[in-house]
Amino acid sequence: MTLPLPDKRLVRAAFEKAAARYDEAAVLQREIGTRLLERLDLMKIAPQCVLEVGSGTGFCSTQLAARYPRAHFIALDIAHGMLRHARNRFGWWQRLRRNPGFLCADAESLPLADASVDLLFSNVTLQWCSNPDATFAEFRRVLKPGGLLLFSTFGPDTLKELRAAWRAVDDTMHVNVFIDMHDLGDGLLRNGFADPVMDREDIVLTYQDARSLMSDLKTIGAHNVNRGRSIGLTGKNKLGAMLAAYERFRRDGRLPASYEIVYGHAWAPLTPRQQTQDGATRISLEQLRANVRGTFK
Repeated sequence: MTLPLPDKRLVRAAFEKAAARYDEAAVLQREIGTRLLERLDLMKIAPQCVLEVGSGTGFCSTQLAARYPRAHFIALDIAHGMLRHARNRFGWWQRLRRNPGFLCADAESLPLADASVDLLFSNVTLQWCSNPDATFAEFRRVLKPGGLLLFSTFGPDTLKELRAAWRAVDDTMHVNVFIDMHDLGDGLLRNGFADPVMDREDIVLTYQDARSLMSDLKTIGAHNVNRGRSIGLTGKNKLGAMLAAYERFRRDGRLPASYEIVYGHAWAPLTPRQQTQDGATRISLEQLRANVRGTFK
């Protein structure tokens, strides 16, 4: 099944508008970011250049910069407003001493040289990319041989209660659609990454009412930005029907909002590879011999 994909113009506009108040409601995003950062404890790397794709307001940015004090750090986001907040998290002395970079750009078209990044970190950003394969191809392009990609995103069970409540009202798409973990893993392999590891977990937030959930989604810019969404305002009758349908999920006086969190990491291979149309991966014999000779120097 072909999934509807985000409209990049709407994504940019949504996050520009959300930048000023994003941190008020981004509790889940910070929690996922914290868990993703903890995974770096297991990665024995000493990067010279760290790129954060989808830096948002910079919650992870300062922590990445502090974790790797000798590395050049670059924060990249599609929204200027988000980058302004991220930059302000770094004090003037940090900006003077570390000279971090702040790039407003699209993850699917990174303004960076080939093989220029040692660590590419991306927290809950991939779901806003309109072409995951193109995104992985760009990630692979800018990573140095042996470089690490570490990311989190949302899986298809995210906001399943809200999606079901709207489905009880009409067949129009009201909730963003997210890509399955296994499809993301396949995408990593298609784009030449080595040793991909994927896993998932569920986090459930609870709300007093569904309007509060919808308000939080709007505040962080995470409302419906998919192509094929309903154009125009939703009528009061439909909205009321959706709110009533959501009530069947109420437990212990609270309404759940489920999130499927997908984590992935993979490496840019040390050996240049060429993938053919039949799915085979070809490695230059000369390069393989060079690598073997280098091992025993």
